[in-house]
Amino acid sequence: MRRTKEEAEQTRRDIIEAAEQLFLANGVAHTSLEMIARECGVTRGAVYWHFQNKAHLFYEMLNEVRTPMEVLTQQLCSCQGRDPIVSLRDLCVNGMMRMTQDERTRRIMTILLHRCEFTEELREAEERNNVFISQFIELCEKIWMDQKSRLQPGVTPRLAAQAVHSMFIGLISDWLRDPKLFDPTKELEILIDATFRGLARDWDQAMSAV
Repeated sequence: MRRTKEEAEQTRRDIIEAAEQLFLANGVAHTSLEMIARECGVTRGAVYWHFQNKAHLFYEMLNEVRTPMEVLTQQLCSCQGRDPIVSLRDLCVNGMMRMTQDERTRRIMTILLHRCEFTEELREAEERNNVFISQFIELCEKIWMDQKSRLQPGVTPRLAAQAVHSMFIGLISDWLRDPKLFDPTKELEILIDATFRGLARDWDQAMSAV
């Protein structure tokens, strides 16, 4: 019995890995369960035994990793200690660096940002993504609200939070599309600091105090 369970779990993992490769190559919408079954060397029935439908399989694939946005949202909830704006900046730098260094996360984020059309069948995955985006912006806004005296003239805490989110997701999306666009080890901090310098009028002083 234990061997049967182990084999079933291995088949499940094989299906997820096959789906991941095909989603990356063809896009989610253009990948069928039949294609996944053939790639994995199993029957469609075996796929349906483990997964209700393609949306369920896609969702389980997403659960294999923690996306940079999920990691940052969790860390922002417990962000304490030194300058909160500098801490937010460091979380963005570290979050992107972790993604560039983890091959599986890179693949799944590429699927999510560049190979996925959020159709009706993927509504649950889209809603999950939207929740983390909203949480991230709200947490960033709270940090900026507490530091609003430091904002550049005309920049509200909400606008600052949206700018940080757009910068973070934009850098991830662009780098995944073309890793030659910039070198994370040499240019990431410069790019992120440019955004924060445009938001906080005391940015250079804050960084020099670190």
